[in-house]
Parts: sequence; structure tokens; C-alpha cells
Amino acid sequence: MAEKSGADILVECLIDLGVEVVFGYPGGAVLPIYDALFNHPKIRHVLVRHEQGATHMAEGYARSTGKPGVVLVTSGPGATNAVTGITDALMDSIPMVVITGQVPTHLIGTDAFQEADTVGITRHCTKHNYLVKSPNKLASVVHEAFHIAITGRPGPVVIDIPKNVQIATAPYSKPQAFEHASYRPQTKADPAAIASAVEMLAAAERPIFYTGGGVINSGPEASALLREIAALTGAPVTSTLMGLGAFPASSDQWVGMLGMHGTYEANWAMNKADLIVCVGARFDDRVTGRLDAFSPDSQKIHIDIDRSSINKTVDVDLAVIADVASALADMIALWKDRGHKAADLGEWWARIDGWRARNSLAYPDSREEIMPQEAIAQLYKASRSAKDVIISTEVGQHQMWAAQHFGFDAPNKWLTSGGLGTMGYGFPAAIGAQLGNPDSLVVCVAGDASIQMNIQEMGTASQYRLPVKIFILNNEYMGMVRQWQELTYESRYSNSYSDSLPDFVKLAEAYGWTGIRIEGPQELEAGIRQMIDTPGPVLVDCRVAKLTNCFPMIPSGAAHTDMLLDPSQVEGIMSDEAKALV
Repeated sequence: MAEKSGADILVECLIDLGVEVVFGYPGGAVLPIYDALFNHPKIRHVLVRHEQGATHMAEGYARSTGKPGVVLVTSGPGATNAVTGITDALMDSIPMVVITGQVPTHLIGTDAFQEADTVGITRHCTKHNYLVKSPNKLASVVHEAFHIAITGRPGPVVIDIPKNVQIATAPYSKPQAFEHASYRPQTKADPAAIASAVEMLAAAERPIFYTGGGVINSGPEASALLREIAALTGAPVTSTLMGLGAFPASSDQWVGMLGMHGTYEANWAMNKADLIVCVGARFDDRVTGRLDAFSPDSQKIHIDIDRSSINKTVDVDLAVIADVASALADMIALWKDRGHKAADLGEWWARIDGWRARNSLAYPDSREEIMPQEAIAQLYKASRSAKDVIISTEVGQHQMWAAQHFGFDAPNKWLTSGGLGTMGYGFPAAIGAQLGNPDSLVVCVAGDASIQMNIQEMGTASQYRLPVKIFILNNEYMGMVRQWQELTYESRYSNSYSDSLPDFVKLAEAYGWTGIRIEGPQELEAGIRQMIDTPGPVLVDCRVAKLTNCFPMIPSGAAHTDMLLDPSQVEGIMSDEAKALV
């Protein structure tokens, strides 16, 4: 068997594992790998402008395609710059393999140039990590890393490779099959748990499906099965921020997103349900609000592949540990075998319709200035003519408005940073999604503050001729920070006003993009249409109302039913206890 260098072994592994795209930035500690890539045109390398951008591109690629994202960065600052994206991927269960260079093994621990303890730094923000000290172990580590990243609850894995290991040689042959000795996540549910879940669902008078990103991570089949079980039972469906698109927003059974900026009907339905079926979600604090007030009278079923998520935050009555698609398929089969029919949920739906009548997502009409909610609604309306639309967001008010007012009917079309809330995520994620879906319309909905976190990646889009679109809701503030300051700090706007914004249109043109400015309601529809119809990358600077707040809103520390629907309710609903907590 011919020997290969560690760098060549790594690249051969990537090819054998079906990797098509690598997002990276070269440096001294990974030059042998870059030299190996030079001779392997099967892998497309995308040169980013910052390592954080590389990780978010890999996330967007993974989230939109279902394939693991791959990152290649150098040692020291290359690795530390990637940590934010690695942590983001861990929080949102995104499959990603990050390959980092390291100083030669004999220099580890000597504070050598561009040395950092990458394994130590990433220990708590990865699903697993490795320091490879021999080229003989490199192939097995790479195959194992991909296996861990994509199976069970997906997540990021780091492989740290010293430079001398990249240069040294070892034999390599493609493994015929891979099976880990100890890491074997449970994918098939206990039949007794499935039977109990089916009977609890059949007996419920006020059921609701509470769904999350785990449905999307489980693959397209899981989304189809969720739709089927919802149709069989007639129960309402809500979703976390990360689960949008798993169930069609156009369905009559959809009650909207739940949680801090969720709909009135979704949060009240969760509170008054007698059975919550949690599917691939984790009872996040942004969903539950104050724990002692969260849906106190309901039974709770939790379907999740991650055993550690069970009873971590909310105690449940029944745990179903399995892959979401497998569990839902088993439940549907047993439901049919036992001849169950949908219960009469007329009274339950009547209550939900009463909550819907509050029209909690309503916003003022204005002929003088663009309401940000209307900008999203018009973007949704215009983009429906495209055959395939993928929306990414940065983090802030614009993110919540996009979640509320852009309807998603399919999975893998919504890319956002949920758990970590990372400003700077959306634009690189859009680039990654565009690379993985070259024929799709990919739009990053951004704020004027968050877009500047990784705005340098406009150069990446230009270099690779990617027709990604950026739609900035420009209110000249860090909008969500300003909102919290208004509602809880008596409008003391400490450092939340952006008083030196660039001319975004000129900046776009400097990068070779098309720049468009929309300044009034009368320009909105035509401006969005121009963005969609213009070939190549486009940036839109959409000037929106500066002081608009995002409602509904559950104040921090409040119960999930203590929703503020408009500013007049701030003093009336927000309890003294909640004020103290914020």
C-alpha cells in the first residue's frame, strides 16, 4: 500500500466522505493541506475573509443542504476566530467538521508562534474534538469525526492537526464501513414508549405539537411525517424559531411560532393544553418563560434523540428517545393499527380562534415611513414567484420580524442563529446556502448593525460570483438593544444608536455589487422587485421606522402568558418580579 502524506490522507478522506465544498483561510500551519488541495480539484475551496465567516458559511451550507459543513483554518488566531461559529453550531445542532492547523508536536506547549490550545479552547463548544499526533491515526479520526458530527444530535467536531503530522507519511485505504465502538445514539424508540404516546395523544382533549429544529435535522421525511400525524390527530402545531418550515405556515393547523416573540395564540395554546407533544425541541428559556408558570396543567411527551435533553429544563411525563422521523413513523403506524380517529377538538379550536382574533402580529399602517413588518411582508409576497427561496437572518428585531411575517412551508429554507444569537451569522450563512443551492434565491434579512459584523464577506460573494441578496432593515439603531432599553431602562439609550453608518449603496458598489436604496413606502414594492430581478449580488438599504418595537414580547423572567402586545401594556402586564429580573 503506497504511503501518502498526512495532508494527502486528509484530502483523500474528504473526497471519500463526499465533501464537495471546504470553507477556509490559509496560514502557515495548514500550508501542507492547502498544497494537497491544489492537486485535488474535486473539492471546491471557498476563500473567506475571516474565519468566523467560514464557520457560518459552513453552517448555512449544512442547514440548507443537510450535508455536513467543512471548515479549514490555521492555528492560533485562525482557530480562535472560528470559536464563535463552532459554539453557534453546537447550540443549534448543526453538523460541521472544523479542521485546524497546529504547531509541530515538538513545539506544543512552548508558546510557539501562532500556538493555541485548540483542543482545550474548544472542549466545551464541540460535540467532540481531537489532537492528531500521528499520520497513522489521521484517517480513522477523520472518518470518526464525520460520523459523530452527522449522527445522533448533530454538532461540530474539531480536528487539530500539527504541521509535522501533515507532512509525515502513512498508508491509507478507504474504510469499507465505519462503526464506532462506544458512540451509538439510540435512533429507534422503545415500543412501549410509542404505545404510551399514541394512547395519550388519542385521549387528549386539548393537544398541541410543539416542534423544533430536531424535526428539520432528522431530514425531509420527518417534516412529511409531522404533517401526516398532525392531519391524523387534528391538533394544532407550533414551532420554535429553529423549527420554522418543518410544518407549513399556510396550514390551518399552524398557530405560529411560540416563545418570547411568538404569537398570542401559540403561547396561550401551550399554556392551556392538556397534552404537549414536544418533537425535536428542548424547552428553551425563550419558549418557557418563567418555569413555574409554564403550562402547569398539561401532560408532556418529549421526543428527542438527545437523551441529555430529557428533563433537563422541564420535567416530562413520557420520554421517547429516538430519531424524530423514526418515532413519528412508529406513532403513525400504531395510530392506524389501533384504529384511532381524530377526536372532536371543536371546543379546543374555538378557544384557539378566540386567541387568534387578537391578531397579535398586527402593526400600524403608515404612509409616511416604511414599517419593518411591512417590508418583510412585501419581501414574502414578491419572493413567492421564485421557484425556491432560502432566507437567512442576522440577529435582532429584523430576525424576529422575519420569523413572524415570512411564511415558511418547507424545511431547510430558514437559516438563523437561535441558541447563541450570533450577530454576523446571517450573511455568511447565506453565502454557504447559495453555494449549496446555486439555483435558489437566497436572501439575508439583516439589520444595519449586525450586517457590519461580517460585511467583509461581500468580497467572498464577489469572488465566486454568487447572486446572494442582502435586505437591510435600516433603523439606525441596534434595534433589539434599543427596545429593551426603552421598555426596561426608561429609554436610556446607552450606546445603541449607530451614528456613523456607512453609505451601504456605495459600499455595495465598491465590492462590485448592485446597491439599491428604498426610502419610502411608495418605493418598497418596486425596490424589492428590482432586488429579486437583478442578476448577481445585490444589497438593499431599506430605511424603516426608527423606533418600532417587536411585539408580541414576553419580558425576561415573566410567564409565557404575560405577553406584551403593544407599548401601552408594558406597565400593566410586566410584574414587579419580572422587572426585578431584567
